[in-house]
Amino acid sequence: MIADDTYTARRLLLLGEWDAALAVLGPDADPELRAEIAVDRWFFRIDGHEEAEKAVAALDPASPTAHLLAARLAYSRLPFRYDPRADDRAAAEAGYRAAAGSGDERTRGWAEYHLAVLLDNIDEDPAGALPRYETALGIAAKYGDGYFESYIIRHLAPHKEPAERIAMLRRSLHLRAALGARPQTVAAQALLAENLPEDDPERAELMRTFRPGAEELRIGWLLPGNRPA
Repeated sequence: MIADDTYTARRLLLLGEWDAALAVLGPDADPELRAEIAVDRWFFRIDGHEEAEKAVAALDPASPTAHLLAARLAYSRLPFRYDPRADDRAAAEAGYRAAAGSGDERTRGWAEYHLAVLLDNIDEDPAGALPRYETALGIAAKYGDGYFESYIIRHLAPHKEPAERIAMLRRSLHLRAALGARPQTVAAQALLAENLPEDDPERAELMRTFRPGAEELRIGWLLPGNRPA
């Protein structure tokens, strides 16, 4: 039963049904999965921060997952400007570096990616970020992980020339759609639309397509007046 609940929760997570995913997990469910879902819900909805913190606090603090999720929460408070703390920047970097040193290559890949995003978005240090994106992309390619690749190339794209940028954003969208990752697909539609010319018919179609999905899933930073800084 626990295995079935875990599978169901992961499928619901992929669909952006975060509340339902948490609801199907019993008291003996994997606490790392519970924390992963709570943190993901917070990132997309900008809602449930306290629940996410509690879920992460329940983990073994020495585990790579705890390092990674705690770092993501610390990072999130910077662009979302939610309950900012003086050590958020340092805590995010420390957590990512700890996760990167866990010995698990896939965990290292995600940690390198998240550290690159921190350097890119918060420090405005593309020279520091780009090699880490490339390291993460190599790990994603090694394991054939299209979901992970979709995240990396979404952040690499702004550093490319226009034609390559659009191609990367479009590939990110297609990877997410093929995997059935609904909130990520909606976000990719919005970003691709944002990067297309205003008179491009594809842009207009993407705008019509992503907005109802964003409203239904309550993706906070895609709703009017609620975009992060």
